[in-house]
Amino acid sequence: MAQLYLVVGEEDYLRDHAVAAITDVVFGKDAETGFNCDLFYGDEHDAEEVLNCAMEIPVFAPRRVVIVKAADKFSAREGEKFLSYFASPHESTTMVFATAKLDGRLKWSQALTRQAVVVDCAPLGDAQMFGWIRQEAKSLGLSLQDEAVQLLKDSSTGLLYTVRRELEKLSAYVTSGRPVTVEDVEVLKGTGPGASVFDLTLAIGSRDHGRALTILARNLETGEAPLRILGALVWQYRRLWKVKDLLRQGGREAEAARTLRMDPYKVSAYLAQFSHQHLTQSFALFLKVDSNLKGGSSGLGKRVLEELLFELCDRPQSQGQPDDGPFSGGAKNPLGSKRLSNVRTVKTVRNVNR
Repeated sequence: MAQLYLVVGEEDYLRDHAVAAITDVVFGKDAETGFNCDLFYGDEHDAEEVLNCAMEIPVFAPRRVVIVKAADKFSAREGEKFLSYFASPHESTTMVFATAKLDGRLKWSQALTRQAVVVDCAPLGDAQMFGWIRQEAKSLGLSLQDEAVQLLKDSSTGLLYTVRRELEKLSAYVTSGRPVTVEDVEVLKGTGPGASVFDLTLAIGSRDHGRALTILARNLETGEAPLRILGALVWQYRRLWKVKDLLRQGGREAEAARTLRMDPYKVSAYLAQFSHQHLTQSFALFLKVDSNLKGGSSGLGKRVLEELLFELCDRPQSQGQPDDGPFSGGAKNPLGSKRLSNVRTVKTVRNVNR
């Protein structure tokens, strides 16, 4: 196991997965990293903070991992503080620098490139893109027709995270064993940016009634069934529930960012909008709305969902109670033993992912 890695390139998906792969090798896949994995950012932390952490002895583990993202944000003077460490890295620390680019003219970046194992995460070319799509599809149990691969490539504008999200939706939509067609890809592509369940929860979090209703209208106009829209919303709220509990138990914001697929800088502010009280009350509302949608006419669905969004946006502020996570203090899942019928099929919604 090397002591220094440089994960560099403009493709976010490849960088994130390279960093995760290195961490998995150090600790073992799905192992608890505990106090032995730390994340820093070049535009938030200084070199001394990173170096002090790198020199610490790992706790009940053979190695420590120190990840430095946005490394290109270090100034030349700040970066040069790493020079002595690059020459003699701490024997029990694996330090990973991850960045879209580095200024090759700087002394410290030149030294890092010489001393580290370099992982190239440049955007894929056309030929590589086709192979990557088929590989990712296979990992999800999918077989794609050539035309479907071409459409996924063309509609992604080269962004691997975009393709991966579309493949995840297809894996839940397409019957096992059936090849994915162009028609399948078209059906699940959705209406474009700004109409996903993630956008909907952003609107709810900021109490933006108008934005929430606009997103709902766009989904209904494209033929999305009200029950499936509800199912997608429940699915996203379950993820919020899970992530808040993860952080309560000592998990790191980087893990939460990967789960939510959002910028790590924005995770705390985003989650703070959804208190334990709000989540508990929301699941009670979801059960009520689920029952109303099943028992009413098709024309009633729009009004029922609009009322739900108004109630979610008008949620009360936290009443000063500690937001220790959804399952703290013996709290039970507010859904109890009941289940919404759509929860298992929400990924068939066109816009279920960002």
